Amino acid sequence: MRVTQATVREEYEWVCGRADTVVPLVNDTRAHLGDLFGVDVDSLDDDEYRAAVDEVFANGDRAVNVAALVGLLRDLDVAGDYPGFVVDELLGRELAAMIAGDQPLRLLAEATFHVADVRTHGGEGDAAGADDLDAALAAGVQTRVPGWPWQAGESPFAVE
Repeated sequence: MRVTQATVREEYEWVCGRADTVVPLVNDTRAHLGDLFGVDVDSLDDDEYRAAVDEVFANGDRAVNVAALVGLLRDLDVAGDYPGFVVDELLGRELAAMIAGDQPLRLLAEATFHVADVRTHGGEGDAAGADDLDAALAAGVQTRVPGWPWQAGESPFAVE
């Protein structure tokens, strides 16, 4: 795999184009987690998704790594799928974390990846990493974008 500026641009455009698939998964994941935690979580629209993707790819150091993980997951396939289960989970979890940002969002996105992953399945003929890629995009973006009650204000734990 060779990653260039053109590759990063292509992966950025591909990720932006996934809004019709990823945004419903974001909202499904948020609703599911909101129910589990007894809170209302704001849903996301296509414009908010694209704005989050723009923000991620605006940081060149992050963009090159996100683009590489996206490219790997888009092409990742293992005969029989199960032997490759660990690698697509590992790459998906890392992509979700990278999209979300720094701690603690990073860790939350890794945990959320598994929730989103069990809620999506690739289509017939898709590479094994395809559903993990969608789950990673959904988990990373949903964690990055505000909408949870705990994100509504400043942390009460900051030392002034």
